[in-house]
Amino acid sequence: MEVSISDRTTQLHWSKRFWCFDLINYHRSLHPPRDMFMRNPTRGYGFVWLVTLSSFCATFCSSLIADEGMWLFNRVPADHLKEKHSFAVDQKWLDHVMLSSVRFNSGGSASFVSSNGLVLTNHHVASDTLAKLSSPERNLIENGFLAGSLEDELAAPDLELNQLISIRDVTSEVNAAIQAGMSPADAAKARQARMAEIEKKALDETGYRSDVVTLYGGGQYHLYQYKKYTDVRLVWAPETKTAFFGGDADNFEYPRYCLDVTLFRVYENGSPAKIEHFLEVNPNGARDGDLIFVSGNPGRTRRIYTQAALAFQRDYRMPRMLDLLRRKEVLLQQFGLEGPEQKRRARDDLFGIQNSRKAYTGMLAGLQDPAYIAKHAANEQALRQKVESDPKLSSLASAWEDIARVQERRRAILAEYGSLNTQVYRIAETLVLMAAEDLKPSSERLRAFRDSNRESLEQDLFSPAPLYPDLERTMLADELARLAENRGGSHPLVLELLAGTGPGDRASQAIAGTKLFDVEVRRAIAQGGMDAIRSSDDPLIRMAVTLEPEYRRLYAINDEIDELERQAYAKITQAKFTVDGDRVYPDATFTLRLAFGTVAGYELDGEWVPFTTTMADAFEHEAKHTGQEDYDLPKSWHEARERIKPDIPFNFVCTADIIGGNSGSPVVDREGRIVGVIFDGNIQSLTADYYYSDRVSRAVAVHIAAVLESLKNIYHAPDLADQLGK
Repeated sequence: MEVSISDRTTQLHWSKRFWCFDLINYHRSLHPPRDMFMRNPTRGYGFVWLVTLSSFCATFCSSLIADEGMWLFNRVPADHLKEKHSFAVDQKWLDHVMLSSVRFNSGGSASFVSSNGLVLTNHHVASDTLAKLSSPERNLIENGFLAGSLEDELAAPDLELNQLISIRDVTSEVNAAIQAGMSPADAAKARQARMAEIEKKALDETGYRSDVVTLYGGGQYHLYQYKKYTDVRLVWAPETKTAFFGGDADNFEYPRYCLDVTLFRVYENGSPAKIEHFLEVNPNGARDGDLIFVSGNPGRTRRIYTQAALAFQRDYRMPRMLDLLRRKEVLLQQFGLEGPEQKRRARDDLFGIQNSRKAYTGMLAGLQDPAYIAKHAANEQALRQKVESDPKLSSLASAWEDIARVQERRRAILAEYGSLNTQVYRIAETLVLMAAEDLKPSSERLRAFRDSNRESLEQDLFSPAPLYPDLERTMLADELARLAENRGGSHPLVLELLAGTGPGDRASQAIAGTKLFDVEVRRAIAQGGMDAIRSSDDPLIRMAVTLEPEYRRLYAINDEIDELERQAYAKITQAKFTVDGDRVYPDATFTLRLAFGTVAGYELDGEWVPFTTTMADAFEHEAKHTGQEDYDLPKSWHEARERIKPDIPFNFVCTADIIGGNSGSPVVDREGRIVGVIFDGNIQSLTADYYYSDRVSRAVAVHIAAVLESLKNIYHAPDLADQLGK
């Protein structure tokens, strides 16, 4: 497993958009930040804010100018909204939008859109579940699905949906665990133990999922509490040909013509849940110039990063990640060429990898822009000079050099591995780690294995979702080969794992011999604990036992350097609060945020790009690309063409500040009514991990009018359309 310490994403929860391998950080944080970051490329798991260092002074020295920010719900910029947009936000509005918002543990966002439990999200957020519910005879990703009745709705095998109920600042409680003179390693252990205690106490008191979230790189800690829904059922999904119309060529582009939406329903006690807070529908949807809000769970931004940290990303981590993504893309494309069933099995992962490859390409291009780097450096230097010249702040001046030293340590272990990235191997690894962690008090365990996280862990570990031996064999062979390439073929760890065979043969032996495809075998091993691990001859369990010391070694290194960086960024946060005030938003953490902006087109290459497309435009776009499979609308659309109102708005763009993880986020108007669903950003927005711009960067959404029109006149589901907003 490639160590990627700088991501706070979960290993089991990757994202379609930012496909990453971060097993170590999976066990550190139960949720990423996988849309941005989840368990496979598709699963693509009252508040404060923080702007990019490079744009803070230009934007905030007097008052907000651009609509930048992924705001915590208890510190929205009310003055700015009032002054610029004549909108008086109140607590009732904020509470309603917050409680109507939903997070998918598989990565992405959503919203409650009816009193009887309907949840609206993206097709690409749902595709992990669609793949698990599919079979050779029933391909739900490609062909779509519509439940004719409640009885026909399909239970998702392992989905967990989270509704944020409350947030509490626990910074003082967490920091009280750190004593003067502690080493970074001891400080990290003490901090994690205190966070575990807070989470466990909150869970016991309320029954809600309880996560302590690190904000401002370690400057603050907040306790997030969620109501969990684990009985989640598929209601409707369109075909991929319309949900991902234009394929990879149009991905991260605009104009777009995609019906990238899906409906689920949450149940309680076997019946549709009764939802108090849900979004009413504005059937007219978004209009040019409208003020809109996006309530979602952006996965991971790096806007607080120093020059040294950005250089590490630009020169080492991101190029390496792109090489890995390209490798996996070719691997899965070749696997899919073996036949239609292989293509179906690989489709979900391949989409996530292609999505991430294109996203990382755009992000890297932004970091390679000398103008951005120069501006960032100038603003960083200005802040450092203020800190160094102020006797009250001079003790914070070492933070930048501390972070620079951390980057050197990150670079030194960038190519080291502590895991093998395939689904069935990760099951083996989880069982091995769980057996050892369960012997410790909960507060001393790796985060995913704490008592407060046990239910979510077991839901995933014992999921009945299908696993495919041929795909697992292909992936494991490549992971073993990659380990040998990076460590060297004569490295003792490589020789022990290969056991005298080549990567392909070793993978074949391991996949043929493992029993972990059987859920009941997993349960038996989990119940047997360390005795079951020691006595097991399962080849994947033995591999995980072999790699466990290396995994824990790298985890300990990560913990130590993360703590060093956390302490340094806490100093920078303190300096910024002192110099500029506390009206700043923290980097994204795959937790609920509120962004806002206006519906607006833009000028690109001397041409005006209108804010919206129409449903008729989709047919015209198809005609322009005759013979290209990715531009073929599904049969259902052609059969309904005469019924579709041609001028219905289809997709639209706005200036809201979003990143991966926001996929599926509701777009709401001043009255808190849903007007659209975020599903993408244009190619110019891919620098948003590092900095925001509203000149040509845009968030892309499905217009709610297109959703209603499609349900009524294409998919013959008027009753379902009538449920929305009621």
